Amino acid sequence: MATAFLGLAVAACLLYFPYIWCHLKGESEKDWGLTWFMGPGAWRDVIAALLLTLIPLTFVSLHWPIRWGGPGPHSLSFWQALDSLGGGLAAAFIEETFFRGWLQTLLTRHLGPWRGLFLATLCFALSHLILLSGWLRVATFFPGLVMGLLRLRNGSILPSIIYHAVCNVWAVWWAPIP
Repeated sequence: MATAFLGLAVAACLLYFPYIWCHLKGESEKDWGLTWFMGPGAWRDVIAALLLTLIPLTFVSLHWPIRWGGPGPHSLSFWQALDSLGGGLAAAFIEETFFRGWLQTLLTRHLGPWRGLFLATLCFALSHLILLSGWLRVATFFPGLVMGLLRLRNGSILPSIIYHAVCNVWAVWWAPIP
């Protein structure tokens, strides 16, 4: 029970801290990409990113070695699937708000767009090792780069939230689970 409350507290901090930061600094949420909008071409970018990443990943998942948790798709009970989907969708909102909205913006302001994107993505990937270890968890670096590019290109975290959410839904059935 204490672990659940700790998880909720961390999630709340990651979700609300960027907005509090803007308020305390007197800065616009829009300047941090924290206003959610789909600008011109954003849907095209999200769909292209999904097609370019999930089609090859599905093929890889179908040929993943059994000893590494493959091949997909995985059979989950209704409640396991619902739990995984809910957690994955919540994670998309929380992680994109913190890592792409706040951290990436902060780092790009100080280091430039490419170094900031790289470091924010590295932090995102490493954060996936907190609860579960394994090299496959760090592979989140690569979709993290895509999410960072969507944020950088579109000026809002909404395109990266949509991409992240769809990837998490895909991962419930297709991702190799060791």
